[in-house]
Amino acid sequence: MSFFMRPARLDDLQTLYEMAKLTGGGFTNLPPDRKALSSKLERTAEALSRTEDDLADEMIVLVLENSETGQVRGTCQLFSEVGQKFPFYSYRLGTLTQHSRELARTFRAEMLSLTTDLEGSTEVGGLFLHPRERAEGLGLLLARSRYLYIRQHRARFGNRIIAELRGVIDEAGGSPFWDGLAGRFFGMSFQEADEFNAINGYQFIADLMPKTPIYTAMLTDHARSVIGLPHPNGRAAMRMLEAEGFKNAGYVDIFDGGPTMVGNIDALRTVSESREVTLTDIHGEKGAKMLIARGKLSKFRCAYGSVIEQGDGTAALDSASAALLSVDIGDSITIVGR
Repeated sequence: MSFFMRPARLDDLQTLYEMAKLTGGGFTNLPPDRKALSSKLERTAEALSRTEDDLADEMIVLVLENSETGQVRGTCQLFSEVGQKFPFYSYRLGTLTQHSRELARTFRAEMLSLTTDLEGSTEVGGLFLHPRERAEGLGLLLARSRYLYIRQHRARFGNRIIAELRGVIDEAGGSPFWDGLAGRFFGMSFQEADEFNAINGYQFIADLMPKTPIYTAMLTDHARSVIGLPHPNGRAAMRMLEAEGFKNAGYVDIFDGGPTMVGNIDALRTVSESREVTLTDIHGEKGAKMLIARGKLSKFRCAYGSVIEQGDGTAALDSASAALLSVDIGDSITIVGR
């Protein structure tokens, strides 16, 4: 396979812009706006140039490149610590139980409470794979490369990690959840609010959103029915997150009601099962297919490869993957089972 992951560069702007136009809306982290995307690439460059190995408010854009054509065909993002510049808002879904002795009845009301519980978490998001490349496990490579990047730079990330999944969006590009709740307070369509948030951040939520809990029984049936549900195109992503170790902890996105998955970085499958080995041999196409990462910061690379582990902290790698990752005998690589 000729595809590998690497950190994005400033000259990836046009490709990212073209991919952003294919998302179909609701991708807050990948807006079809050149200025917003350019800012993300600039933040990535700043993070890659920082030499201090500690936690800071950073973001990293990774891209999937075809080494044979040089084309970028996918992207994903990492935020080291959300909620540092703008508040990071979520709705927490809970239940209020009340009892009436006179009626001899117990009432349980489902409620949405506006919280900043998840501030300080690492966030993974912005994952998009070009429609023509949705085969051969490239989506898995995109997703899990983020966790290997975190492992390679562990001191730059915290302990908790989150992933916001896009909520249900109708055929017209609207959000039933937004229309039934937040849209009533903001006087703008879901598309307008989503675009404004992608470019300007969450502060307008703090200015205008009611802080009191919302009883879901007061919402329309349509709005209530989509709370905590991922977009149909995001169900596979939700299953991948669950397989990685993320859980649905009852938090939903304030815009479209999609679920926010929560996990512990060190307990993620990719992080906990990966190991560092020394390359002692380069062979032909044989061995177990694995995810392989090498390098740090701008030199980080991740790809699939065929690995033969020796059992003593060393391993052999197929020649095509060694060339793709620019590694040679004596180099250290990080591997994890597919």
